[in-house]
Amino acid sequence: QVQLVESGGGLVQAGGSLRLSCAANGSIVITYSMGWYRQAPGKQRELVARISSGGRTNYADSVKGRFTISRDNAKNTVYLQMNRLESEDTAVYYCNADLLVLRAQSTVSYRTEYWGQGTQVTVSS
Repeated sequence: QVQLVESGGGLVQAGGSLRLSCAANGSIVITYSMGWYRQAPGKQRELVARISSGGRTNYADSVKGRFTISRDNAKNTVYLQMNRLESEDTAVYYCNADLLVLRAQSTVSYRTEYWGQGTQVTVSS
């Protein structure tokens, strides 16, 4: 069983900062890329930032220069530091991970992606 456990969301004023964390737990063999997505009310889920196992990053244009994604491979954890938050950043933020995991009660592994449960970020103007 694999879980992505998110933390760090909340309410913040415009111009403020928040840091999201997401830890991948369970029968993980390899953690490939990890990332953050968000979904605002009435909108489709969109990529915020993604980081490869080697540390290569990519960001949505709307967050470049304000958000920073990082990861701790030893802890299978990805972070999203969000600075200079704007009301348009209000959304539910979801962690995503591309993983090689062990099948239950087996030595067989398979590659798949997992999603966290989502954490609310609300920016008040």
